[in-house]
Amino acid sequence: MDLPSGLSIPQEDWERTPISVQVVIITQIAMLQEQIARLEAEVARLREQVNKNSHNSSKPPSADGPQTPPRPKSEPSGRKAGGQKGHHGHGRKLKPPEQVQRIVVCRPDSCQECGALLLGEDPQPRRHQVSELPKIEPVITEYQLHTLSCLACGAETSGKWPEGMPEGSFGPRTQAMVGYLGGRFGMSDRDVAELMEVGFHTKMGLGSVPAQEQAVSAALKVAVEEAKAYTRQQASVNMDETGWHEMGKPAWLWVGATSLVTVFVLLATRSAEGIKRLLGEDFTGILGSDRWTAYNGFNPLHRQVCWAHLKRDFQALIDRGGESRVIGKLLFKQTELLFSHWHRIRDGTLSRTDFSALVQPIRREVKGLLQIGVWVDHATTRRTCANILKLEPALWTFVDHVGIEPTNNAAERPLRRGVLWRKHCFGTQSEQGSLFVERILTVVLTLRQQKRDVLEFLTKVCHARNAAAHSPSLLPTN
Repeated sequence: MDLPSGLSIPQEDWERTPISVQVVIITQIAMLQEQIARLEAEVARLREQVNKNSHNSSKPPSADGPQTPPRPKSEPSGRKAGGQKGHHGHGRKLKPPEQVQRIVVCRPDSCQECGALLLGEDPQPRRHQVSELPKIEPVITEYQLHTLSCLACGAETSGKWPEGMPEGSFGPRTQAMVGYLGGRFGMSDRDVAELMEVGFHTKMGLGSVPAQEQAVSAALKVAVEEAKAYTRQQASVNMDETGWHEMGKPAWLWVGATSLVTVFVLLATRSAEGIKRLLGEDFTGILGSDRWTAYNGFNPLHRQVCWAHLKRDFQALIDRGGESRVIGKLLFKQTELLFSHWHRIRDGTLSRTDFSALVQPIRREVKGLLQIGVWVDHATTRRTCANILKLEPALWTFVDHVGIEPTNNAAERPLRRGVLWRKHCFGTQSEQGSLFVERILTVVLTLRQQKRDVLEFLTKVCHARNAAAHSPSLLPTN
């Protein structure tokens, strides 16, 4: 048998070695080489995993370590800091006279030169207005139910509580404020109780805070279900999900965002079942999302894959080095070119027709690079390129459909509020608590989209529940 390369044994000694021993040596060398190759691949995989950051993966910037390279700084514009020439100020405007509760007149009595008495009025005095919060004291309403005895037959008859009287100790606006503080600002129950006492002089036990949240949640049920039905009927929906915990067990907070309504659901699954629970079985619109496998059941022709995530995938190829780096840099360049054209679409300097024409060579180049990437010498790169190729039509849906965005920002932005809430409270401790989270987030994000008053809406909803009246709607009016 031939002397294995790299084995420091004289040829004559190798030839005198028994065949059986040569076989054992060659076999051991082959096993060692295979083991070394596996270990090198594992080290490369672990090194790539350690080096993952917000530039080359879906990890948020808050998870970046100190070794993560900083984001490239934008080129200085040469302008001074602050408001620029021609910028319209947003100073506080004076309120009209009918909205002013108190006027303090500062009129001079005598001339500052000669001391003569001054009379008359300044038709255009300088005006300065100060807004001040009044000390808020709760309005306490006591209901008294009388029971009277009949003088004729002796029977006792009780009065009836008035319609709309709250069952508990707090009225609709108080309930709404508790729900608003928790759902809009993510305040803890202790912080809510403290603010209610210090800011509104309404003492509330720690157990009363979640009780009021549950009352708000129950009042929101009809409006939120109506919003979910509306979302399922839209031509396009952007979706995303983030981890959660319910009673210490893994759960996921899902969001479905449209242009005017955003809905949340909290589920114990991150699979395709979550999509069905949010969008229903018969959703026929266009779905915008990242490349999470749960979305792969959708027809790529009715889907838009997020290019911001793809850009990070291409950065990961660059960081991997070797042939992957070459493919990644070329794909990254095409992505930047694509976004430069898209930004012109948004600012109105490029027509849809011209945009579509400019995208065609980019599309061909991206597809060709992905096809080459399937044959590089790195298994993870091959897998990434192959998986993106399977979704290739979903990369370009936004080119042919007006109103479709190339990124999933429409879902990621509202989901951040849920992420911040999770980091603050570490999840929910009951199914009822999870219902409150998904319902109040749906209300807060939807009303902010529509520029409607969240607190006023919550107050009306709680009042409607107390009065057994029709609940206000979250749906847009026009």
